[in-house]
Amino acid sequence: MASSQWVVDATAESFQDQVIAQSHQRPVVVDFWAPWCGPCRTLGPKLEALAIERNGGFLLAKVNTDENQQLAQAFQVDGIPAVYGIRNGKLIDQFTGVIPADELRAFIDRLIPSEDEQKAANALELEGRDPKAAAKLYSELLDANADNPAAKVGLARVLIATPGNESAAHTLLTSKSFGDYATEAARLRTILLLRGTPHSDTELLATQNAIKANPNDANAHFDLGLILAARGEYTPALDSLLTAAENDRKLGRENVRELMLKIFDVIGPRSPQADQYRKRLQLLLY
Repeated sequence: MASSQWVVDATAESFQDQVIAQSHQRPVVVDFWAPWCGPCRTLGPKLEALAIERNGGFLLAKVNTDENQQLAQAFQVDGIPAVYGIRNGKLIDQFTGVIPADELRAFIDRLIPSEDEQKAANALELEGRDPKAAAKLYSELLDANADNPAAKVGLARVLIATPGNESAAHTLLTSKSFGDYATEAARLRTILLLRGTPHSDTELLATQNAIKANPNDANAHFDLGLILAARGEYTPALDSLLTAAENDRKLGRENVRELMLKIFDVIGPRSPQADQYRKRLQLLLY
């Protein structure tokens, strides 16, 4: 193997750190090979030379299939050399066998983020610490390309984080196609839908007082869940909805379940928290 910080030997034990985690910093090319494989000995040095040439443009992770058979099976490798391009934890491209030098360079080029993609990544990193700067970068991307899905979704997310910008965010999320960003666009639309419930301090206090007056009022607990979800307080909202379902099973099977599913879409349908509350609702109702 070439001596370079951009070429590493990856194993099943190190794969998460060396490949998946690293792919969020730069593209990772995974080369499944074996010492007895002639084509592997042809392709491997070419990949290593490109990794050194690009000097950090991508990381080459070499996986010896003889020593990591389960990892090869996980990638459904049925012939070697097998090469996979991974970026941000996702498979971007792949090929099997030896390909010409120009095709190999084109494969690498497809993995490298474009200037617009890099700007979007920078804006995403800025969202938590400097939302105004993030919004500026997203706006610049939209000025250059009004249909840029990463910029639309990113700017909508920044706007939603500041109450009062819901209308502008909704406009950004009305497109029919968001490509790889469709799931996040749907999540943001659900946040806006939940936020449509009146949820001022006055409405919150009135509902809390209604529950104090009648702790077994299922509808009041449901209304509190609606208000808390609109305010982005998802865990208390889920707790209130479970209480509503406990007091009224019919309400639980219908309105409560429907609202909880919307909250799950926001927090992650298969997140540990969603799984926990989904199980609690099922135990309560069935």
